[in-house]
Amino acid sequence: MNKKSTELREKISHLVENILIELGEDVGRDGLKRTPERVEASLKYLTKGYQLDTEKIINGAVFEAEYDEMVIVKDIEVYSLCEHHLLPFYGKCHIAYLPNKKIIGLSKIPRIVDVFSRRLQVQERLTTEIAYALEKHLEPKGIGVVIEAYHLCMMMRGVQKQNSSSITSCMLGHFKSDSKTRSEFMDFIK
Repeated sequence: MNKKSTELREKISHLVENILIELGEDVGRDGLKRTPERVEASLKYLTKGYQLDTEKIINGAVFEAEYDEMVIVKDIEVYSLCEHHLLPFYGKCHIAYLPNKKIIGLSKIPRIVDVFSRRLQVQERLTTEIAYALEKHLEPKGIGVVIEAYHLCMMMRGVQKQNSSSITSCMLGHFKSDSKTRSEFMDFIK
């Protein structure tokens, strides 16, 4: 680990320690002794998407193909942090695209979801970032992205509605202009 990285880790840990003190906690008690370091490591992991690049994630796994039917990857687990409260939101992401002589290695699609979900986010932006990244790399006839998520900022605080979920979508190309294509996608992910 380089000096700059070590200094950043120590700085974040110190800030977390100060937050705990301001909350009235005894940072010397047994259960909290290493909490600042654990929180720093956790935040670094939960926001690792800032260090990721879709080009490197895809790593050349876009292939020429004559396939022209809908490709769907559904029920991709999503975990992110709400940028307003730094509380988690989680759920499922469903992605479909209509190839235009290019297909992508299927494992790359959930990895692209992680690039954007492992950042401080709002669900609406997360949905569109995924769609536009896939559009950029595949140049498909259309893309559909739907995310259904549960937000702890709504469940644990504020309105405290434990059973409410939020659904967002981004439809591009044929998914936006052709209701039959959009309906077919929505039927597949029900």
